[in-house]
Amino acid sequence: MHQTDVHVLDRAECEALLTSQHVGRLAFSFRDRVDIEPLHYVYANGHIYGRTQYGTKVNVLAHHPWIAFEVDAITAGLEWRSVVAHGRIEFPDPDGSPQDAERFAQAVEQFRTLVPTAFDADDPTPARALAFVIAVQEMTGRATTIGGAH
Repeated sequence: MHQTDVHVLDRAECEALLTSQHVGRLAFSFRDRVDIEPLHYVYANGHIYGRTQYGTKVNVLAHHPWIAFEVDAITAGLEWRSVVAHGRIEFPDPDGSPQDAERFAQAVEQFRTLVPTAFDADDPTPARALAFVIAVQEMTGRATTIGGAH
């Protein structure tokens, strides 16, 4: 049996993984509770763009916006890559300031690269009308390989 090696991913490898995947997990905390939820997303230009719907998560994040976001890719039983990004989540208001409206439009444009009908009449998940943007401030990644090949 071959040995499994763990190695650190560099920034380019982390960004490549974030770009190649479109489901990640958003982790956030409130008081003594940590929660994690899966979300669809698009990574571009140092930002994670996505959408969600109004509810408890959004209410908590409005007051505690510091998050972790994790993405994994599993290629075989013991071979995987994982990235954890940290940053601050924002929910730009399309009817807010010109800067907010611009950030909302940018989030919609990026998310439509994944779901072309998002935020329009043919939207497959119209309840998810709230766009979010995470400016990634730091990211770390790890990967395992079998037999030291990486």
